[in-house]
Amino acid sequence: MLIRPALSRATNLASRRSFATTRLARNEIPAVPAPPVVGTRPAQKKPVGGFRGGIVGFLFGFSLASSYAAYHLLDEFKTASAALQVSVERLQESTEAVTAQVRRIEAVEKDLQALSNASASKDEISRLRAELKKLYDGLHIEFLDLRTYVWGMQQDVHKLSKKESTTVTV
Repeated sequence: MLIRPALSRATNLASRRSFATTRLARNEIPAVPAPPVVGTRPAQKKPVGGFRGGIVGFLFGFSLASSYAAYHLLDEFKTASAALQVSVERLQESTEAVTAQVRRIEAVEKDLQALSNASASKDEISRLRAELKKLYDGLHIEFLDLRTYVWGMQQDVHKLSKKESTTVTV
């Protein structure tokens, strides 16, 4: 009879859930405990609690995941930094090309301004054309006057030559 209450107490303890053991450890408890030796104290085991193990596991897992995330974040940062550096270099090259084009445009504008200052305007050209036309008309009139004078002289010479030819002088 003594064995029966001790047996029921052991199974009752095994069936209760405690934080100090896991399911495997509970199942390994022998159905009939060994009778305690009188006069000796049973060695007290330090229980490794599930709560304490859970915290340690959580912290380990969290630190592992954090270090993995930090590694990938650092890798992404390096990739993004390299891409940004490449785009900055391209932007610098295009800025230099635009600056060179602006310098060429300024030089062309300067040459164009010098040419426009040196060239005549429409008003000046029309004024010079009118002046040249007056000069041409004046020269034409003088030419006609000179031609008329020469023609008159030819007529006089011709008249004189006819008078002399009618009279014979010996």
